[in-house]
Amino acid sequence: MKSKVFFIPVNNSDGSAVIREKLERLLKKSRLLSFVKEKDKVVIKMHFGEEGNTGYIRPEYSRVAADLIKKMKASSAYIDANTLYQGRRNNSKDHLKLAYEHGFTLKTSGAKVLIPDDKVIRNVSEVEINQKYIKIAKVLKVFLQYDSLLGLAHFKGHIMTGFGGALKNIGMGCASREGKLAQHSNISPFIKEKQCIACGRCIKVCPAQAITLKNRKAIIDPSKCIGCSSCIAACKQCAIEVDWESGGNVIQEKMIEYAKAILDSKKKKCGFVNFAIKITKECDCLAKDDPRIAPDVGLFVSRDPVSVDKACFDLVLKAAGRDIFKEAHPSRNGLKQLKYAQEIGIGNLDYELIVV
Repeated sequence: MKSKVFFIPVNNSDGSAVIREKLERLLKKSRLLSFVKEKDKVVIKMHFGEEGNTGYIRPEYSRVAADLIKKMKASSAYIDANTLYQGRRNNSKDHLKLAYEHGFTLKTSGAKVLIPDDKVIRNVSEVEINQKYIKIAKVLKVFLQYDSLLGLAHFKGHIMTGFGGALKNIGMGCASREGKLAQHSNISPFIKEKQCIACGRCIKVCPAQAITLKNRKAIIDPSKCIGCSSCIAACKQCAIEVDWESGGNVIQEKMIEYAKAILDSKKKKCGFVNFAIKITKECDCLAKDDPRIAPDVGLFVSRDPVSVDKACFDLVLKAAGRDIFKEAHPSRNGLKQLKYAQEIGIGNLDYELIVV
């Protein structure tokens, strides 16, 4: 049976008030939030955008969902995990401050923001999934503790997965930094010697005592490294890196397995909204104002994350007149993530598009 995807067009000229009205109409017509029950705690999975980025979903848009949830006598919170790479989103204090700077205050966005520190053991859960690559998924516990989940995702390109939408928002976005490292790479971090100043910060934070100094340079012992990525966040010189390309062939499938760890815990208590507007070459993790690579297409909602991503993919390529994602990232095939998600039972590639 085909999954239902509800869609409302958005034009480049549409202002924020028009987009808010269209989103509210779409959510009501689709009854997407019907899974929310009175007194439910709803996690709204968000990406607050890196400093300097403008592609992230605006708080005035996310508020539409938060207000509807409140009217249903339920509560919600915007939640995201910290990043693996250097930037203002790699620790909870700076990440939260940046979210506020981007407008995600209670007054503006209608819900509180939570960014748990995954360095604190009690904030991380290990979920046994026994999939092809991932046996134990390491995710933020809070995503499992809430009654239901609403994913709000900006649909755009991505250097490692071709494109990112609902599935990436959950699979990569709900993982702890150790989980992110497991998805991105098959090897331990390494030291870029020219940038290392032997400050010893990485040595102090390493819980496995895997880092030592030799000839005034840090060295990581792969046999001891547990992949927690604490050293990456601690290094102020950006001297610790991961060979991201080493996992390029399997990252999409690992990401999907992580998505399964979260979605299986929610059963039929999930909904997904994709914003196919300001479609950019790269994700919102980049600290820059990436230009559009396609015209605005619209807003998509579904209870099926595979179908909503596939519908976005199809209509964006149709609007652009070519495969802009393959053009931007020739070595990536974004459809791999969707096919694998269907294979392991997350959702369907076949969908029925309902225009609102």
